[in-house]
Amino acid sequence: MTEHPEVLTQGGIRNVTVCRTADHAVQTIHSIYDDNVLRIKNKLASLISSSQDSEPLEENLEGEGYYPFVGINVEELNKNLDTKLSFGAIQETGFYGTTITRPQLFDSYLKGQLSLLIKYHKAPLYVGESNTPIPLPFAIDHEPGIAKKGPLWFVSQNFVLPDLSTIDDNIANATPISTTGINPLSLFTAPRVDISLHRLEHYTGTSAEHFQQFILLTNYQRYVDAFVTYSQEMLLTNPEYTSLIEPGNRTTFHADGKLICEGELNSHTQMPAYHLKCADGNGVTFINIGVGPSNAKTITDHLAVLRPHCWLMLGHCAGLRRSQLLGDYVLAHAYVREDHVLDSDLPGWIPIPPIAEVQVALQQAVAKVTGISGPELKSRMRTGTVFTTDNRNWEFRSNELFQQFQQSRAMALDMESATVAANGFRFRVPYGTLLCVSDKPVHGEIKLKGMANEFYRKRVVQHLEIGLETMRILRESDPDSLHSRKLRGFDDPPFR
Repeated sequence: MTEHPEVLTQGGIRNVTVCRTADHAVQTIHSIYDDNVLRIKNKLASLISSSQDSEPLEENLEGEGYYPFVGINVEELNKNLDTKLSFGAIQETGFYGTTITRPQLFDSYLKGQLSLLIKYHKAPLYVGESNTPIPLPFAIDHEPGIAKKGPLWFVSQNFVLPDLSTIDDNIANATPISTTGINPLSLFTAPRVDISLHRLEHYTGTSAEHFQQFILLTNYQRYVDAFVTYSQEMLLTNPEYTSLIEPGNRTTFHADGKLICEGELNSHTQMPAYHLKCADGNGVTFINIGVGPSNAKTITDHLAVLRPHCWLMLGHCAGLRRSQLLGDYVLAHAYVREDHVLDSDLPGWIPIPPIAEVQVALQQAVAKVTGISGPELKSRMRTGTVFTTDNRNWEFRSNELFQQFQQSRAMALDMESATVAANGFRFRVPYGTLLCVSDKPVHGEIKLKGMANEFYRKRVVQHLEIGLETMRILRESDPDSLHSRKLRGFDDPPFR
């Protein structure tokens, strides 16, 4: 085997280290990333301290720091590989690689994925500096001193800034374009990950390192209030949980028999996130995504780079069957995607399959939390198709939509679930939906104020408990079994 394949030189990869263990590779990635970010920060600090407010910087610093690169050369396929593997294996010979950012955040994930590659293919890893520069905003957050020296143009002429023309989802959308001969190793390049990490903090008000591997999404603040209460109880009674992080990174933890709260709550975030953390990252993140498919796409576009084990939608819906009662549950096993926000990335003709493990866990959770089973459970939780629309006032077109409801056999209508599921399918993140019927407009039962308040009082806490119990079931089973082959294409990157 060639120590340094020619494709590394062609791809502009420099200072390459050959690593024969995942630990060595990740340690080298850490070192390269930290050194390059430090160079950017030191050069910026030096220039700011020596520059005049009214003068542009004279030194051009393009390429002051570069992202780490990791790759593997598979010259011969392992004929003994289990064909049932859903990730971690390479199916065609060739060189595979990707750029990496924030290795501290992805340490365990990287070690796991790289260990599988070495195990399956008996080949070393190549780690070096890529030719992709780290943009200044991704190397620093709010470095002291910049604001005092004037507007951003002060540094924009001299440092690399994000180039949106190079940040896309071609790999995830199964339309990758390679000009270097290096096949994609992961769904996301380092700049794509970086921009999502920054936007997650912007939208949710919490730092990326707090996000957990199991994610619940909702569109009602009442669920959030119930989740905060639940989290506080868990911190007092269950040592598995270490802290609760709220918008603004306000932190609550258990010490000396009581809850300690540090920091200020930021109540002005668009999609506030709350993280009930476990030491191993397998806690629960809960996000109020607001109303509508655009929000649903926005948040899941960015959550996907964290490679979570699962995300679930817990929301309210309009019941479309006369036999449904307010408070009944709908377990989605199919979706009508009338939201259209993903049409350019995932055409509407592509089916969104249910994930068996998630469906079973949701049904088990409903039975346990409600205490009902058998025929009664089937009457209170219907499994069927959810119709997702982008029109909040769809009721004004109910006569026109009625035929679509009939033809699709839809059980319920909402504005987020199909989007959340479709983006889970697109990004290979297991997904599920459990909705609660809050009104039945097509049958004359409109959600009025008094009725709504009574419904919320009875159902919010129970619905949330079902979602949390589902996450417990999934967490205590093998999380890797969630990553079904039905989410993977026949030529997908090997990283999960």
